Amino acid sequence: MPPTFSTAADATDLYVLTPNDCDAFFETLPEAQATWAKAAGFSGGAGAAVVLPGADGAIAAALIGAGDAKARMRGRFLTAGAIGKLPAGAYRLVTSMPADDAAEFALGWLLAAYRFDRYAKRGAQKAELVAPEGVDASEIETIAAGECLTRDLINTPASDMGPAELEAAARILAEAQGAEISVITGDDLLAQNFPMIHTVGRAAAPHRAPRLIDMTWGTTGPRLTLVGKGVCFDTGGLNIKPGASMGLMKKDMGGSATVLGLAHMIMAQNLPLRLRVLIPAVENAIGSDAFRPQDILTSRAGLTVEINNTDAEGRLVLADALALAAEEPADLTISMATLTGAARVAVGPDLAPFFTDDDAAAAALATAAQQVRDPVWRMPFHTPYEAKIEPGIADLDNAPAGGMAGAITAALFLRRFAPEAYMHFDIYGWQPSAAPARPKGGAGQGARAVYGALPTLLGL
Repeated sequence: MPPTFSTAADATDLYVLTPNDCDAFFETLPEAQATWAKAAGFSGGAGAAVVLPGADGAIAAALIGAGDAKARMRGRFLTAGAIGKLPAGAYRLVTSMPADDAAEFALGWLLAAYRFDRYAKRGAQKAELVAPEGVDASEIETIAAGECLTRDLINTPASDMGPAELEAAARILAEAQGAEISVITGDDLLAQNFPMIHTVGRAAAPHRAPRLIDMTWGTTGPRLTLVGKGVCFDTGGLNIKPGASMGLMKKDMGGSATVLGLAHMIMAQNLPLRLRVLIPAVENAIGSDAFRPQDILTSRAGLTVEINNTDAEGRLVLADALALAAEEPADLTISMATLTGAARVAVGPDLAPFFTDDDAAAAALATAAQQVRDPVWRMPFHTPYEAKIEPGIADLDNAPAGGMAGAITAALFLRRFAPEAYMHFDIYGWQPSAAPARPKGGAGQGARAVYGALPTLLGL
């Protein structure tokens, strides 16, 4: 179940303090409580927590450290690091703080409650939070639920999250939110002109056949199309990955998981728009029918693509989906994909790089990302690099030689198929080590930033 706020009426008062707040705050406490907090070493450091005893020995209040300005510049959701140190019970924030900070605090609390316990039971977070005053509790719960959906899908191993299971997850979401959904599977992809989705997924076992998931919701308002890479496992194909690189490939459907989480936020909050979600879901397997280096494929859009590396398959399946999106252009089309290692080299695991030709859209996204603590970084559709993706023997090359600017050339490849109003995210989809409100494992990136920017991006 996604985490929610407590409705308890008898919650314990909770104070959030920086190091600069502590001395003045301790002056307001009964001497015994101030002595207790000091003896416990509480000084407002990020992630610190202490409970204050009442005269009867029960908990009278709790304190959480927010850290100093330098710590807050270096991290986010810092107070969430203290939540697991609190005793079981309900807590009510009584510290006054700006609305954005209160929303971050509340969302961080819910995200810290996330547990992936499908295969091994893990203790639930015992400390619950009453929604702080002045925040939109329903919206924060919806955002947390969308993020938890994304995490669950990514964390599920490929043995239980193949193309069919990804389809099932999309159908569950569609049914819950009153969306319509259709799926094209297996050889029907060829019959309906999705040749590159079929080619990438055709070597997988029959029960893991490739498919295109198409979900629509909403009847009025601007049009938004989300396209998510759904490579449920990536061996690299005949250009097989080394073991160290293959180890995390259950997360190669992180783009699809992220757009489904974002779609949940949009639909559950009933935003006034028309939404379409396209997910090419495949397994890039090795088999007698696997596609080969030097093959030339003809895409849905009619462009030919020379295959110079079967491990550059994500852009192929996305290209057919984007070509479909371009046939009924939306006001904005966004693709999300765990696409290139080059993006990780450029910005590391914590930032979600994005590409757009629209300066105003980029500015709106950057502003929203800062407000909702979902960091993104703009990278260029650098048109002079177009020559790198043109091999001569075909219209396009799926894996240009040279190894430079790989994230940019991949984005340029996708832009050849996309509608004009287009934005692309090259996400990592994984938290490599635990951080406040972000356990090690699957992670949504860019979804909260996009959600926060939609009023500006689409004029809602």
